[in-house]
Amino acid sequence: MAAGASPSWRAAASSRRWKAEVTGRDAGFEAGFDAERTSGDPKERNLLQDFSAAATLQSVAPAAPPQPMLTVADYRPSRWLRNAHVQSLLGTSALRSLHGERALRACGAVDTVHLIDGGDGVRLQGVHSAIPGAPSRGLALLLHGWEGSADSSYMRLTAAQLLHRGFEVFRLNFRDHGDTHHLNEGLFHSNRIDEVVRAACDVARRFARRPLVVAGHSLGGNFALRLALRAPAAGLDIAHVAAVCPVLDPARTMEAMEQGMRVYMWYFERKWRSSLARKRALFPQLHAFDSQVLSLRMRPLTQWLVERHTDFGTLDNYFDGYSIAGSRLAGLQVPVSILMATDDPVIPVEDFHHLQLPPTARLEIAPWGGHCGFLENARLDGFAERWVAERLATAAQAPAA
Repeated sequence: MAAGASPSWRAAASSRRWKAEVTGRDAGFEAGFDAERTSGDPKERNLLQDFSAAATLQSVAPAAPPQPMLTVADYRPSRWLRNAHVQSLLGTSALRSLHGERALRACGAVDTVHLIDGGDGVRLQGVHSAIPGAPSRGLALLLHGWEGSADSSYMRLTAAQLLHRGFEVFRLNFRDHGDTHHLNEGLFHSNRIDEVVRAACDVARRFARRPLVVAGHSLGGNFALRLALRAPAAGLDIAHVAAVCPVLDPARTMEAMEQGMRVYMWYFERKWRSSLARKRALFPQLHAFDSQVLSLRMRPLTQWLVERHTDFGTLDNYFDGYSIAGSRLAGLQVPVSILMATDDPVIPVEDFHHLQLPPTARLEIAPWGGHCGFLENARLDGFAERWVAERLATAAQAPAA
């Protein structure tokens, strides 16, 4: 996009420069004429003419060119990072977590924990971050992926980028994520979009900073895009949504993990079993599933819980309930930006080529990045965090429609 925009920028700049030169010459001529007419002192006349010439030179100086929008063409990771598994695994590593913690701390922001109303007695928790004394250009709501949390590395790193750009940030924990298992009796599942919509409305009321922008990663990207679909009906004014590697078709994502490198399935199964065991310890009268159930693999465990803890009845109905594949995003009224990697080992990139999106949606697919990695160098800096922050900052400064 940046290359395509250059000629138009050059033409506009040339036009502006020509106008400045003409205006400057006319102004200089008129000023010099007035000086000669009103000043009989040659020294004074020369001084006024020098001033006019300086004004003319200043007026013809070209304006600084606007910075081109960051795109996937700007993502050029080190060669050793052009591997999907290196990207995906390093992206969730302890080193990356430490990087996120340090980056957020360096912002000097004050963090406050809040209980948020999810409606119907549901309580969610999140963290509000703001730099003391800094003017706010808006509020950014961030949504994490499955079995992530408000403290996931990508959440902290994205928050740091947004704080540096003048935003206040609210990092929301989904039900049963982070240290929130005790807040609600019912189990988390991916169709609990209603409580996230209501929570977003509560956050927007509490921190009435305009504009409101939203970003999400993986399952959080799926929630963010569904939130964008429901925002107009909920009376929620969202300026822009950015989604990184969002889950489109859950059934296809399950198949990709079953057929892919075993480490991804192991990672999610381990974290989910730990979460369910914690829930069982808190509410044994409601969640009496035994260790044999918890030892099930991902698909049968999901089916077991869907049949007993949701109204969807079947696994297919459950997956279809939060699918946003095909034409399901065609009705978006909120502008959105989507970032995806061709080599994502968890979410099939083919599904993105079949998305039907409105003109206000932008899809960018990078050749590398893995699943929510997009690491750039040995410091584990992330392109996705900068991409999200720039998309949301650009939307925040755009004039209201």
